[in-house]
Amino acid sequence: MAYLYGEYHDGPDPLAPPYDVREALDGMGDAILSGSTPLDALRDLLRRGLPGAPDHRGLDDLLRQVRQRRRELRSNTRLDGTLEQARALLDKAIGQERAELRRETGDPPAGSLTPDPSDDARFREAMLDALPSDTSRAIQELSSYDWRSPAARRTFEELRDLLRREVLDSQFRGMRDALASPDPAAMERIRQMMTDLNEMLDRDARGEHTPDDFAEFMRKYGDMFPENPQNLEELVDQLARRAAAAQRLLASLTPEQRAELAGLIEQTLEQAGLAEQMRRLGESLYARRPDLAWETPERLSGEDPMGMGDAVTALQELADLGELESALRQDYPGARLDDIDEAAIRRALGRSAVDDLEALRRIERELEAQGYLRRHRGKLELTPKAVRRLGETALRRAFSSLESSRRGDHDQRDAGAAGELTGSTRPWRFGDEQPIDVVRTIVNGVRRGGGAPVTLSVDDFEIVETERRSAAAVCLLVDLSYSMALRGTWAAAKQTALALQALVTSKFPQDAVQIIGFSNYARVLRADELAGLEWDMVQGTNLHHALLIAGRHLDRHPDFEPVVLVVTDGEPTAHLLRNGVPRFDWPPSPETLALTLAEVDKMTRRRATINVFMLAADERLRDFVDEVARRNGGRVFSPSAERLGEYVVSDFLRSRRTRR
Repeated sequence: MAYLYGEYHDGPDPLAPPYDVREALDGMGDAILSGSTPLDALRDLLRRGLPGAPDHRGLDDLLRQVRQRRRELRSNTRLDGTLEQARALLDKAIGQERAELRRETGDPPAGSLTPDPSDDARFREAMLDALPSDTSRAIQELSSYDWRSPAARRTFEELRDLLRREVLDSQFRGMRDALASPDPAAMERIRQMMTDLNEMLDRDARGEHTPDDFAEFMRKYGDMFPENPQNLEELVDQLARRAAAAQRLLASLTPEQRAELAGLIEQTLEQAGLAEQMRRLGESLYARRPDLAWETPERLSGEDPMGMGDAVTALQELADLGELESALRQDYPGARLDDIDEAAIRRALGRSAVDDLEALRRIERELEAQGYLRRHRGKLELTPKAVRRLGETALRRAFSSLESSRRGDHDQRDAGAAGELTGSTRPWRFGDEQPIDVVRTIVNGVRRGGGAPVTLSVDDFEIVETERRSAAAVCLLVDLSYSMALRGTWAAAKQTALALQALVTSKFPQDAVQIIGFSNYARVLRADELAGLEWDMVQGTNLHHALLIAGRHLDRHPDFEPVVLVVTDGEPTAHLLRNGVPRFDWPPSPETLALTLAEVDKMTRRRATINVFMLAADERLRDFVDEVARRNGGRVFSPSAERLGEYVVSDFLRSRRTRR
């Protein structure tokens, strides 16, 4: 057997490696670390498209294509094509009839006993002259006219066939092709289909419809429904959308055009014997889908006229594109990618857009399935696993700004948990946590065994010795007051907290870190809530309460080296009363300052140095932090928001190096 191999076109590549959701999380991380919520960050990611997957479009690209298609439909066509065709055929038929009548107005032969044919011809001409200007009324009056011209009769029948095809095609897509030839049997079959359809809808309204009824209906009339509905609900949806589009067509015309076209539709249905069945169908469809825009006009400003069936199809497509645009924007409460109709995407943009949508849906599902996102009480949250990765990202950013001379200290990946490498090794003993010296271990195995393959025993293992380091109790106090958001420093503070959390967890696991946020109250912040944390829209900078909580953390670790870091953009304006209620004063009351400085003095007695990172050049704040530094002996930094993480991480590393 011969095999022919080629590029796979029916969907995404089945052999492509799975998408790495960590790249998607990193793409969300920029927005989250800049202050966005996880939900907003996910929406931004889906709008932009997936990083590392340039072949897949995001929602913005799909939305741009949908809007372009809507502009094309509106600007290239107009809706009155059927009226224009009907007028042209009517004028042609009348012109052909007048030409025939003019031939009949000559004098009769001498001695002829037949009546003067010119009298009847002149009467007919007068009748044609008196036809109303309204196309539908003119056609109605001519429906019983006895045409003298065979050519005019054929043209008028062509006009009636045109109207019959267009009117039915406006209600049932594809019906125009079914009526391409004037076959009485075809019209009779359509009448029977309408009757059976209305009876099936009536049975469904009474609760008597069964799937077998629909299957039998499609067996008999399936060729009349090219969209191939799979059940009654799909059929109703397709018919209702088209019927609503036909109503919007009438609403979109001028009052004169609307009256003419409505008259033509009514005449055509009456002559075809379908008026009553169509009325019943319209009522049933409206009752089932009143949510559709049945009377909303649509303005098309193009030059190319469309027939009625094509115009209804265009309006139906415009309605579908409008719904699709709303779903792609994802700007309503509870919006999810599952809200986007895959069939509508396929109709509007093709199969490749369906693949793009599925890729976006897959990444949303995988972020939850692989433990990076979770939904708690209807709210999207980051998991601790995701927070750790974002913390590592924030830490890398902080390190990238440090001088290259310092990188050897913090980027040493093979250092043990206890401290820095000393360069010497020793035999492994039970309970050792230092890293294994692989080279020395293998060499010991070779020496003992004499060659390959190498078999290792417990005595062969050696570990690298590290410099012992004391543990630290670390407190990072972060201002959560609304002024941090107003000054644009909140995102930098959050990134700094994440970076410090990641640094202590990864390189100093023996340390005890606590991050405390403070506004009118202070509270301990868990690692898993840091990334999604938002500022507090309340008044008050209660550093007094934050220092109280930090002091309790240090007291729980009396043998640890104390490290206290404060990030703020304002002086204390609140303190905690004895009953636990915060008291706010602006300007700061003497009591607030006295109580806060009393906690600073307690930190000094604990031998805890307080380093303050000022994010505002406020004179009152400067005076306060200078007093803190004088009492405590700590240092004061004034970094820009962009360099805050670098300053805090660098200062923490400096303090840890001095306490080995």
